[in-house]
Amino acid sequence: MTKGFARHHGRVKVTTRGLNRALLDRQLLLRRHYIGVPAALERLAGMQAQEPLAPYIGLWSRVAEFDAAELSRMTEEREAVRGTLMRCTVHLTTADDFLMFRPALQSVMERGFSAAPFSIEGVPVDELLQAGRELVEAEPRTNAELSRALSVRWPHADPASLAYAVRYMVPLVQLPPRGLWPARKGAARVAVTTLEKWLERPLNPDLDAMLLCYLGAFGPATAADIAAWSGLAGVREIVERLRPQLRTFTDDRGRELLDVEDGRLPDEDLPAPPRFLPPFDNVLVAHKDRSRVIPDEYRDRVVRDLGTPMVLIDGFVRATWKIVDGEVQVAPFAPLSDEDAEAVHEEGERLAAFATGAPAVAHP
Repeated sequence: MTKGFARHHGRVKVTTRGLNRALLDRQLLLRRHYIGVPAALERLAGMQAQEPLAPYIGLWSRVAEFDAAELSRMTEEREAVRGTLMRCTVHLTTADDFLMFRPALQSVMERGFSAAPFSIEGVPVDELLQAGRELVEAEPRTNAELSRALSVRWPHADPASLAYAVRYMVPLVQLPPRGLWPARKGAARVAVTTLEKWLERPLNPDLDAMLLCYLGAFGPATAADIAAWSGLAGVREIVERLRPQLRTFTDDRGRELLDVEDGRLPDEDLPAPPRFLPPFDNVLVAHKDRSRVIPDEYRDRVVRDLGTPMVLIDGFVRATWKIVDGEVQVAPFAPLSDEDAEAVHEEGERLAAFATGAPAVAHP
């Protein structure tokens, strides 16, 4: 049996390090893969994209010979889509996955708006959403533009609340030049239209398939992990429906872990080279229990500052990084061994070359 996965009272028990290597393998972080960008996005179950250029760094760390121009082309040609998905945060996915994920997460969006500090009291919700849909389909609009247009019809309502109700509850996408590499003129302008208008295709909700995608990308995982990733309520009921398609394990604390039948489970002793992650990378936020990638002694500082780019060393978060004057500067949480320091330095030089457009350097 693969090291890190051992039988205990008839059930397979998985160590934290075993979960780490499974996560890194499925997230393409144990080695760079010769894989197309669309296939990578689908395998990763999408990528966090609050920072518009973060997916480029994330894919560079995962895909051999990654060409940023390919992702920009996909964005412009509507093969890749940016918009609000899991946990009401901005993600980048393939068009197919966005059409499947977004309607499956409608309850998350509605609950997210209800929890936000907005009020549309006295405004008929159905009329508001239809009006918002018509406005952004007639012409892509920013939040400010949408607020002003909706205020004409409901002048006594809070303009920001009107716009955010539409932003939360209507399936919208952010249009290029937002999210193109390198940053283009006008990229700071976040203009949106409806998903259906942009792709000229109908929504294709499939909640079960979406959660199987999650387990394939991040499993084995608990029901609580699935809920933390998606923002969905009632996950345990969905799990019971999916159970015939799943296999189960137990973690170090005796909790049930769920997984797809064909999920890879590599040996926990496999080496994990240093990897530079962009802000909010999914490996850091896709589980309720993040100990499989964030050491307990660093949990508070990492979770408190997820918008800071992190470095994985031996598979776990052990440093932050930033680019200053074209050079990558790394700040370890504790002194590194000479071997780790050299490996991190070399990977940082490769990242600096990518980020600044310098000639490519060979990747391990």
